[in-house]
Amino acid sequence: MTNGHNDSDIPVPGPEDSQPEDSQPEAREAIVDFDSLPAEDQVIILQQNLDEARDELGQSREQVQRAHAELANFRRRTEEDQATLRQDANRRLIISLLPVVDELELAINHLGNGEAGDSWVEGVKLIHRKAHGVLESEGLTRIETVGAQFDPLQHEAVAIVDSDQQPSGYVVEAIRNGYRLRDRVIQAAQVVVAR
Repeated sequence: MTNGHNDSDIPVPGPEDSQPEDSQPEAREAIVDFDSLPAEDQVIILQQNLDEARDELGQSREQVQRAHAELANFRRRTEEDQATLRQDANRRLIISLLPVVDELELAINHLGNGEAGDSWVEGVKLIHRKAHGVLESEGLTRIETVGAQFDPLQHEAVAIVDSDQQPSGYVVEAIRNGYRLRDRVIQAAQVVVAR
């Protein structure tokens, strides 16, 4: 008879296995030729083997699903870590460039109108605009200063003065520009505050 099994012997529970477990220290199986068994016994054995195979298949599916979920979580964490590293590297580079941009702006502001027509002055202004444009494209924004209410999370008060121009607690003058990279303050603005 060909039923998917070869003619090898299959372990089959023997009649001695029907005794209570307490009376026998070890369960024994008898080796019997599968093809010599009655059809009803073959069906029972095949059904048991099928049930075991289904259980193993279910366990294997669960393991595969867990492995897929773990792989997806690992990929997500790796991508998040890489994005964080890139942002941190960008942040450090931007912080180191801020003094250069501020000094270019300071130089432009101190030139006055008399030399504004010189080509080298226009070149410096162009360099300043391009540098500022690159930084803005990376998410850099300037913190509002003069006329804004003092905010200790964004401003660093270097002096307090009496002022007719601004009410008490408002910024009168900016000493150094402050910047925010996306939602995070990376350089507080140094300001003079009205008393």
